[in-house]
This record gives sequence, C-alpha cells and structure tokens, in this order.
Amino acid sequence: MGSMIDFKRPDGSSCKGYVAEAGKGKPGIVVIQEWWGLNDQICGVADRFARAGYNALAPDLYKGRVTQKPDEANHMMSGLDFVGASDQDIAGAVKHLAGIGGKVGVMGFCMGGALTIAACARLPGIACGVPFYGVPPGQLADPARIKVPVQGHFANKDDWCTPAVVNDFEKAMNAGGTKPEIHRYDAAHAFANERSAAYDVACAGQAWERMMAFLGKHL
Repeated sequence: MGSMIDFKRPDGSSCKGYVAEAGKGKPGIVVIQEWWGLNDQICGVADRFARAGYNALAPDLYKGRVTQKPDEANHMMSGLDFVGASDQDIAGAVKHLAGIGGKVGVMGFCMGGALTIAACARLPGIACGVPFYGVPPGQLADPARIKVPVQGHFANKDDWCTPAVVNDFEKAMNAGGTKPEIHRYDAAHAFANERSAAYDVACAGQAWERMMAFLGKHL
C-alpha cells in the first residue's frame, strides 16, 4: 500500500522512511519502529493507519538494517543515537507529515514507545503521543516537560518496561502538570505485535480501539 521515500531532516540531510498516505489534508501519525528495525510488521501498522484515514510515516532509524535475532536487535538499539533519532529523524518525519495535512501525532512500540515519549518532551509540532510498552531514560527526556496529550499502553508482565517504570513515568508527567491517560494490560511485553509470541489478540484489539478514539479526539 505504501512506499519508501526520502524526507528531509532539520539538519538538511535526508532520512528514508515508509509512507502510507490517506490523502492530502488528512492528519498524520509518525510510526516508530521496535528494536528489530523498519520491518514488514511496522510497515503494516503504517498501512493500517492509512486505511483508518491517517497519513503515516515510519522513519528508518537503523538505515536499512533489520533483524529477527534479539542479540543483534539489542546491539543495534544500543548503538542508536537516540538524540539524533528524536531530534532529526522523527522531527523530520513530523514536518513532512505536517506538509501533507493537518495535525501530527507520534506513536511507537518498545524502543519506539520510548522514542515517542522522548519526541513529545523534546520536539515542537507534535499534537499527541501514544507510546506502547516503552519509557526513555531520564537523561534523554524528562516526562515532566511533556505538555501534549499522551495515551500510554503498558504490560503488567513486562520485565523491560516494568510496572514500576510506568508508575514513575506517570508520576513525573503528573508532576509536570500534564496528566497522561495510562492503560495497563494483563499481558507481556510486545502484546500488540501480531508476529510476537507474546501477542494477545484481546489486549491488542482493545489498545487499538482506545488509540483510535484518542487520535480522533486530538488529531
């Protein structure tokens, strides 16, 4: 449904990404990858957004690298310039979508969830954010600085983005004066990824419906 494009970053260089368009004037959503890379599953999420009426763009943060091996994924995530990913790649994607249509939101899964929160704290031009089971370290982004609506989806059986981490994130946003909408699911990390062993169809469906209602309100 979509295709790969080049779009401009704020520093003038270019970034590749997968775009699925719903049409001129439609709201936009930046879809941020998991630690596996910009794979078919993430492109499929962008396509799903386009079918729902959103222009979707998933920036290729790993510059063409994709893996199915956890050790390799961890290595690539550990080597990622998170500030550059947020302030250049994601910022460029937000600006590109704004040029096509209306308001722009950001969402992502796992590593992409953490970068969603970081983008909401660091970047202008974002109308709302929807992180799935990911919270960034404090040195990358202070949740208290977020001033846009956030709806978070987290797993109670997550040993990476643990319930304690989620609680701290929620408290920090509340302390900054912007109360997030937090949903917790009795599921494991990656419950919304239909290609994961942790996929939970009921929780994933409920999370998608909640996200669609949230985006419809804020975009």
